[in-house]
Amino acid sequence: MQTYIIRRLLLVIPTLLIASVVVFFSVRFIPGDAIDLMVPNYAQFNTGRDDVCAGAFISDQEEETDSTKAEECVDPLDALRGHLGLDQPTHVQYGKWLAGLMQGDLGNSIWTNIPVLEDILIRIPVSIELTLLTILLSLVIALPVGIYSGIRPETNSDYLLRSLAILLITVPSFWVATLVVVLPALWWQWTPPIAYIPFFEDPIEHLKMMLLPAFIMGMLFSGGTMRMTRTMILEVLRQDYVRTAWSKGLRERIVVLRHVLKNTFIPLVTILGLQIPYMIGSAVIIEQIFSLPGVGQLMFNALTRRDYPMVSGINITLACMVLLINLLVDLSYAWLDPRIRFR
Repeated sequence: MQTYIIRRLLLVIPTLLIASVVVFFSVRFIPGDAIDLMVPNYAQFNTGRDDVCAGAFISDQEEETDSTKAEECVDPLDALRGHLGLDQPTHVQYGKWLAGLMQGDLGNSIWTNIPVLEDILIRIPVSIELTLLTILLSLVIALPVGIYSGIRPETNSDYLLRSLAILLITVPSFWVATLVVVLPALWWQWTPPIAYIPFFEDPIEHLKMMLLPAFIMGMLFSGGTMRMTRTMILEVLRQDYVRTAWSKGLRERIVVLRHVLKNTFIPLVTILGLQIPYMIGSAVIIEQIFSLPGVGQLMFNALTRRDYPMVSGINITLACMVLLINLLVDLSYAWLDPRIRFR
């Protein structure tokens, strides 16, 4: 087990290195530039400066005047770009960012000059809470439905539940969230609360605000878990040890709880581990729609403002979380099935 954990942790290093290259360079392919957004009225600001620059070096005899005019001819956008370090080649910027990353420094925001790690640590509890609630509600919805559908196959209820699972898989969460916000406002003049309330300030109001987006995400992510649960239940019910349990005269509830469920959890845990990155991605839009001050909203705002250090820092942090979750998922297999051994 220890050897396996050490080997997996060593594999994290090249994985994170590749992820750092992707997250650093991909954001720079987005059209537009942070400097253009910072100085939107550059055309009005630069009016008349072209004439000054054109005549800055007409006379060779007025050196002092020429020097003064040359200083005036420095493009303010170039000066700002140089101040922020964006005038350097991209690979040089990446090298400096990677050197800081290895020391735990994700850099500072271009817009606020606040350390990126500080902003992330402030907002990440909201995103973690939303993700955990989503997982909980997804399992609460999916497991009972999938188990019932598995032990009652090819019945009318099974057909109905399978159709529901397919519907939940195909419907995008951001579309449902938008309808939940817009339609009640049009029909009943009601909107979900948009002013974030910390948990320790008012736990009940806080949960009211968090449960609706978590329920929407959990409901839609439960479709795949429903289908996987049903499939695994059907497969395990055909095993010899389950037939032996039936032949002993055990009640259905005991057979399902003691002999069937635990052996269906390994693929379910795998599916859940694969869904978590998608949950984090969905949270970017959901947090924006419901005004939740999490990492998703921070990411959305950073993307719209081309805040390169913030976007790169958030992405590499989420990559670390996903790698850690995948490691925990793999290690959980040994607990679920004692026959599994890690080497």
